[in-house]
Amino acid sequence: MHVRHVLFVSALCFAAGLAVDPAHAQVRVGEAAVIQNEVVRVTGSASSQINVGDGVLRDEVVRTGQDSAARLVMADSTNLSLGPSATIKLDRTVFDDEHSYREIAIRLTTGAFRFVTGHSEKAAYKITTPLATIGVRGTVLDVLSLRGRTTVVLQEGASRVCATGGPCIELTQPGDTAIITSTGGRTTIQKTNNSPWTFAANCAALAGLCTVTDLADARPTVTPPVDDGSDPTGMLCGR
Repeated sequence: MHVRHVLFVSALCFAAGLAVDPAHAQVRVGEAAVIQNEVVRVTGSASSQINVGDGVLRDEVVRTGQDSAARLVMADSTNLSLGPSATIKLDRTVFDDEHSYREIAIRLTTGAFRFVTGHSEKAAYKITTPLATIGVRGTVLDVLSLRGRTTVVLQEGASRVCATGGPCIELTQPGDTAIITSTGGRTTIQKTNNSPWTFAANCAALAGLCTVTDLADARPTVTPPVDDGSDPTGMLCGR
């Protein structure tokens, strides 16, 4: 093997070692199953497009543009659908095992969402908006977070919705809705069974947006690599 080739392989091995350094590893907590138009991950002032099959990371902000939508499938098979002009932050995830969380916190900052719980214990989930904290029990929820107003619509299961720093109400029947408003520094919460909004129009606008899949089903099929001498086993790196 030529010296130049040896140096090149050594550099590749060094780079690979950096890529898998546990001390600097980013925690992958789910994947993008459906992407329409502009869906980006935001880091500081920078953003980059998310494509189907891309991972989503802990502490990551995900934002959809106008006429855009996304469905994310988390490691525990929670399905989170985002409508246009929506922003979420995957605030905190603590794994219980490979397929469930001991704790998962998702902040729905602005926009329309559908949330379908996965395999984790229901007490593990904490969903927040700027005005509300939402607890879930085997639940399908539609959430609309706007400035000064949050609407939570129960589609299946049960949920406890609390105004931030205020009272709570129980949603127990499909169609039960909590409406939290903030006006002049005063936050109020009311319950109705005649919701002025649901996520259904977003579901109808894009095939697959409201489909529920496990994480394994969300992953795109990967063609096995062709042996082109590129050292896929790491033998040149002594592994």
